[in-house]
Amino acid sequence: MTDPGYSEPEFSFAIHASDGKARTGTVTTTHGEVHTPAFMPVGTAATVKALYAEQVRETGADVILGNTYHLMLRPGAERVARLGGLHKFMRWPHTILTDSGGFQVMSLAKLRKLTEEGVAFQSHLDGSKHLLTPERSIEIQGLLGSDIQMVLDECTPYPCTKAEAEQSMRLSLRWAERSRNAFQGTPGQALFGIVQGSVHADLRLESATALIDLDLPGYAIGGLAVGEGQGAMLEVLDYTVPALPDAKPRYLMGVGTPQDILRSVMRGVDMFDCVMPTRAGRHGQAFTRRGRVNLRNARHADDHRPLDEESSCPAARDYSRAYLHHLIRSQELLGSMLVSWANIAYYQDHMLAIRDAIAAGSLDNYASVAEEQWERGDIEALR
Repeated sequence: MTDPGYSEPEFSFAIHASDGKARTGTVTTTHGEVHTPAFMPVGTAATVKALYAEQVRETGADVILGNTYHLMLRPGAERVARLGGLHKFMRWPHTILTDSGGFQVMSLAKLRKLTEEGVAFQSHLDGSKHLLTPERSIEIQGLLGSDIQMVLDECTPYPCTKAEAEQSMRLSLRWAERSRNAFQGTPGQALFGIVQGSVHADLRLESATALIDLDLPGYAIGGLAVGEGQGAMLEVLDYTVPALPDAKPRYLMGVGTPQDILRSVMRGVDMFDCVMPTRAGRHGQAFTRRGRVNLRNARHADDHRPLDEESSCPAARDYSRAYLHHLIRSQELLGSMLVSWANIAYYQDHMLAIRDAIAAGSLDNYASVAEEQWERGDIEALR
């Protein structure tokens, strides 16, 4: 029974410390606090692949990402709502952010037809026909019950002409306004806008200005990590992030490597998501403070040492490289589970270290040490 004196927390963002352009903060939602800069493990189909929800939480994650496209197709948003919402369905009682489904429609769905109304497409699973509009995307995210929801946008492909990028960006702006008008969240929920414009400064700034006029609680930077390269991505951040409100969270979508994240934090980004740690884990690629480790490599076959003796994660600290190598080469499910666990733990440890460094005013030093370790690599460091 709900306490009659209880009131649901309102969505908020508080900044606690800064170091250069980087800052630490807290995003508050209905389902708790998110400490920023934050990395969101991707729970595409109501699961962070190969991990229990409790494991994800124990690594230090405050928030995960769910995918509107996949969940609308299977098991269906209405079914998830009947079963109590996404938090209950997947046993994750903490903050959930859902994307709008736009990227997956463009990258996975069949026979897409893009119009002003939305995107008509056929499911990549069974060929069934669907129409995803801004209003339907917001409806689905509302049925899922996510704490942070995203406006429907067109993820502009790369490369493309400037004219194509401009047309795409302005369509996304019109869809953003329709998404805002359709959004009817509770006080603890929020709708974020998405800045588009490819690698063109004038288009990015036009997009940011128009979205700020919608007065949304947070802003994402989309359309990056799609092939433009790290240098171009960072250049876009250099002129886009300063155009966004200081007092609201900034989310870089689909990024990335530990180095991508560190360099983006130093430009003022607060939130990240990427499938990389779990996707790499399923293929035997581990992320460590000494860089990437390819556990398929034969050099690990007789190596009794762990991935990282200083890791907070049992998967990285307590299992030998030889055993992990054996599991991966044998295609045992446990191999994917352990390496994915180690990777998510490393990403969360990386974010914690970044937050601590910002609070201490020593982010440049942390970045210098981390970059040097990554550059030296695992083989060089262990000689």
